[in-house]
Amino acid sequence: MSRPETQMRRPRDSRIDFFRGLLLWMIFVDHVPGNPYEHWATIRNWGFSDAAESFFIISGIAAGIAYSGRFATWRDTGLWPAIAPMWKRSWVLYLSHIFLTVAGIAIFALGAEALGLVELLTKNNLKQVFQNTAQAIIGIVTLGHQIGYMNILPAYSVLLLAAPFAILIGQRAPRLLLIGSVLLWFATGLWRWNLPAYPNAGGWFFNPFAWQLIFVVGLLTGIAFRRGERFVPVNRALFWVAAGWLALVLAWRYVPEFGPAMNRGMAWLAGQGFPFHITSHDKTYLPFLRMTHALALVYVVSCLPVVTTLTAQRWGEPLRVMGRQGLLIFSAGALLSYVGQTLIAWQPDNALIPWLYIPAGTVALVLLAWAADWKRRAGKAGTRALTVKDSRADPLAAE
Repeated sequence: MSRPETQMRRPRDSRIDFFRGLLLWMIFVDHVPGNPYEHWATIRNWGFSDAAESFFIISGIAAGIAYSGRFATWRDTGLWPAIAPMWKRSWVLYLSHIFLTVAGIAIFALGAEALGLVELLTKNNLKQVFQNTAQAIIGIVTLGHQIGYMNILPAYSVLLLAAPFAILIGQRAPRLLLIGSVLLWFATGLWRWNLPAYPNAGGWFFNPFAWQLIFVVGLLTGIAFRRGERFVPVNRALFWVAAGWLALVLAWRYVPEFGPAMNRGMAWLAGQGFPFHITSHDKTYLPFLRMTHALALVYVVSCLPVVTTLTAQRWGEPLRVMGRQGLLIFSAGALLSYVGQTLIAWQPDNALIPWLYIPAGTVALVLLAWAADWKRRAGKAGTRALTVKDSRADPLAAE
């Protein structure tokens, strides 16, 4: 008997694991300000977007691949078996965020107590925690108060709550979902919609109403990929438009006179009444310039056959294994970034600390990922052995 789609095993795409691991490493580097690698080794040095935008796109792709198959037979099995794994994952992300927040606070508190670094108590949005503790705790639990460098997971958790409904629409009417997503992004920037922060004024740093657009693009890409298709086909003209935009942005960043001239042009457009998320770089609202840079980068990379070959090479296994253990590595990297910030604040004149900490942290992340991957593979081997044993006793299990 042939297996239904929800049970078929598909080989992992090496590109997804490789680039997710690479992006997680870049996030770790960017989250330790003051290290020399942040000035050349991460995406933000080569354009408007940084690793966060690409990470959201790849997360959407991974979600589309992992979860959309369950919705193909929902009329026979019911919706809940398809929705439940996504909402369970959303809950895991919420709990992980709460743990990381508390651990991050503890790391800075320890630095303040043991090393006399009282300035840590007001960095990374921690001021409310130590000066307005009761309200800050309420805000942490309700996701209204998010500390710096640990605020990606809440947005992803919220997006996973909505993702089942997006998949249902995306499988039947992908263009309709994309149009609705673009309209929501535009309205969000136009009217400054956001989830509220508490007890601080303002809203979430990663505004889910805006950032849902690149997640949805990734989700639609993953849904199509699972069917053996491309959501955005390879097209020579589109490829060169995307590549040209990447080159223009690079020149915008680094060519003397050109960049300031472009900035003056954006200021002029803003003065003519263009919406701020079209002309600005405000990360919270996923502005047009950052968004299109990230989408162009992902599209160009996805069109190059050599990328598939390179990402499958043996030398890329450390990054692939980090990508396979995404949540664990993000969490470990977030905690290591707080430790790194504490050490740099403790010895600001010691140049060796920022030079050595990133390589040491990278080794630690790779070893942790390998240990977790070994444990996962050992668990799967045990499960397969048990399944074979059970199938011999129960003929129906062989189906």
